[in-house]
Amino acid sequence: MTIAKNTICIWYDRDAEAAARFYASVFPDSAVGAVHRAPADFPSGRAGDVLTVQFTVCGIPCLGLNGGPAFRQTEAFSFQISTETQEETDRYWDAIVGNGGQESACGWCKDRWGVSWQITPRVLIEALAAGGREAERAFAAMMEMGRIDIAAIEAARRG
Repeated sequence: MTIAKNTICIWYDRDAEAAARFYASVFPDSAVGAVHRAPADFPSGRAGDVLTVQFTVCGIPCLGLNGGPAFRQTEAFSFQISTETQEETDRYWDAIVGNGGQESACGWCKDRWGVSWQITPRVLIEALAAGGREAERAFAAMMEMGRIDIAAIEAARRG
């Protein structure tokens, strides 16, 4: 078993394995690895319950920890997924929101476990990096959106 030098640890109440399996079904270069069970009772579970799940999301190593209800997810942590097309943007957005998640603003949404996702088309990233009036127009357009509309961002870039 190879252990990554740096792993993102995400706290779940009790559904880390379900979350990992969902992510692996939606995003490319994603998979569920080892599932580890608690060797003894712990404050939010019993011996034999799933304690941690190793998984990857778009090639990024993660560890899901079933730590109980003590801590909740916030927007202070999010996955940012870069997309190339409206179809890809829509597919990820619809998968997350359609599986018990919720929409937010500016390309953000939350999955059913409360983890935040930024579904961000590359054209938006490029427009903001361009600076100047182009970035201002793209930013203003984005501020009016939930799911990012690539055609609207491209139109804003052109002025």
